[in-house]
Amino acid sequence: MITQAHQGTTSSAITRLSVTAARLFDIPAHGYAHLLGVAPEHLDDDLCRTPAATGIRIAELTTVRVPWPELSLLLAEQSGIGTLGVWDYLITSAPTPLEGIRDAAAYLAVVADPGTDSLRITEDGEQIVISHVNEADQGYEPACAIRAFALGLYQRRLSAAAQRRLVPLRVTLAARAPRRHHPLIELYGTAHIEFEAPISSLTFRAVDLTAPTPHAQPGLSDVLRRHADQTLATAIPLHSWLDLFRTALASVHDETVPTLPMVARRLSVSPRTLQRRLDEHDTTWSNEVEGARRDHITRLLHGTELSIDAIAARSGYADARALRRAVRRWYGTTPAALRRTGRTDPAGLNGEPAPERRRPVAPRRP
Repeated sequence: MITQAHQGTTSSAITRLSVTAARLFDIPAHGYAHLLGVAPEHLDDDLCRTPAATGIRIAELTTVRVPWPELSLLLAEQSGIGTLGVWDYLITSAPTPLEGIRDAAAYLAVVADPGTDSLRITEDGEQIVISHVNEADQGYEPACAIRAFALGLYQRRLSAAAQRRLVPLRVTLAARAPRRHHPLIELYGTAHIEFEAPISSLTFRAVDLTAPTPHAQPGLSDVLRRHADQTLATAIPLHSWLDLFRTALASVHDETVPTLPMVARRLSVSPRTLQRRLDEHDTTWSNEVEGARRDHITRLLHGTELSIDAIAARSGYADARALRRAVRRWYGTTPAALRRTGRTDPAGLNGEPAPERRRPVAPRRP
């Protein structure tokens, strides 16, 4: 399920690719290491979604040093199967490459910013056009690199599904013509590239995308779609410092009863600075701990078979009665009812919904 919280963010896997490319091109790390989502604990966490602005800034720093076609090619070369998790296998494991790319289009938000990017498939007789839509200016080189890379990625995944290299009949790029075309010719395997097009696209023969995938397994696509849904449902979008704080608080809460000094150490700030930042974001330590505890308990009730006593002990409550009082206060029901219904909305519980902690509006890509 795609929510507003996903907008303005991309998967940490996409950011890892950007960081890898920057390192391989010897871009000084001091220009991007401080950006939101680049810290190792977030960059290496597949549940974290990084601000799209972070990836864009890294691409800006890279395209200052190298031509954008070279960045596109390197990103594609670093994107082996599995780099982007379940999204990759949606394409390569479907009954046909066409069905796979349709699933990839439906779940593009697993890897990309759903607020700015989309993947479209158009069937026109004997040809099929795969389009990547991003409305950033054609002269903006980071966006040019991202569009060209996206097309190269689709081509590689479709080729992996077919188990042979599929060369497009035609490539169009919503980008100004670069001085050197060779990296793009290498990327797509063809010199039939049209620049300054309205939309970036690949055109394939329909027969190439509708032939059965050699290693497809019946029912696997259903499993992968459910996994993609779960990936979106459990994602942790990072939009601001407050999101970073909540991620750190949740990680401590999963290990022990959190204290302000513990979380301050995770964020590499003093307890006093942490308290001041919470004040600046119009929240308090006690409110945030209550919210983290509520989320933690709800996950345990819905995702485990632990007893109420065990959940109370793991959550820092003295006993099951204290836990029941807390759940009654949050949801207007009992832990058993919450577990049985699997819902926290009033329609499912006949009580009050959990108060949502406010999340800042996501930044948008240029």
